[in-house]
Amino acid sequence: MSGITTANRPPEPDFSVITAGELIAYREAENRFRASSAMRAVTGEPDPGAAIDWQEVALPGRDLPVRVYRPASAAGGETAASTGLPLVVHVHGGGFVGTAVQCDWANSRLAAGLPALVVSVEHRLVAPDSPLGNAADDGWDVLRHVVHRADQWGVDPARTAVFGESCGALISALTALRAREAGLELRAQVLVNPATDVTETMYDYPSMAEYAYSPTRALPQLRLIQRLAVPPGADARAWSPLYADDLSALAPALVVVPTHDALADHGRRYAERLRAAGTPVRLSEYPGAKHAFLAMPGLEPQAEAARAEILAFLRAALAK
Repeated sequence: MSGITTANRPPEPDFSVITAGELIAYREAENRFRASSAMRAVTGEPDPGAAIDWQEVALPGRDLPVRVYRPASAAGGETAASTGLPLVVHVHGGGFVGTAVQCDWANSRLAAGLPALVVSVEHRLVAPDSPLGNAADDGWDVLRHVVHRADQWGVDPARTAVFGESCGALISALTALRAREAGLELRAQVLVNPATDVTETMYDYPSMAEYAYSPTRALPQLRLIQRLAVPPGADARAWSPLYADDLSALAPALVVVPTHDALADHGRRYAERLRAAGTPVRLSEYPGAKHAFLAMPGLEPQAEAARAEILAFLRAALAK
């Protein structure tokens, strides 16, 4: 967490037989690479109009790192002293691997362009001793923590949105559901290439069959996430937004779907269910884009268009 480093990317293991120790070693090496200067050619340089730092958030039973993006003043690059900023709580993708640093390009541009305070949750990654429920709690608890201390963070709690990518979009969708139940009103939710189903039906979609192994080897990773996500005997629907009993009265949603993605139909189906429940939703598809494309502007030309669309959507939703 201390800064950008140099690192080599580890070889991809066989996810079907990976042990707990091998998983920990792999994710530590992979996350070092994702946070390295070498990876900036892929993940993009941060916007100089945003100041970025790590903070620790004291949550029940744990301290959790968050990566914080603030708009900087025009003079000298000092952090703007603005208060009452909109709040965007972001959750990175990856599931069993991933770090907020991989999302610096998009998050710094949101902070500078809205302007807003963006808080990216370095959630507990799924592992044999850490099911998806832990990560879901991290997303929700960080949102509550910041909203309930709005003055300390310099935000306007009435102008709050959640934003996530892949597994992070699943966590953000669950957070939006919990916010509704708690009476915490969100202005918007942005779900980019979301996973919305971790039940046994998560593979029963045409996009899953078509893109299981191309352009990336998605299926082995998704099978590992599913094995780790839900404790034996637990109901996977509890962590599958697609199977939520009631999707009405949720924050308006922007669902961003890259079409060359095994999870594309997860996003499409969730958008259909939101619309059927009366929740405002915009489904935006990016033809030919691959999974995690928003975090790879150096490789994916459509990342810039998606970033601009997200910025415009949030600017309208978070306006005073």
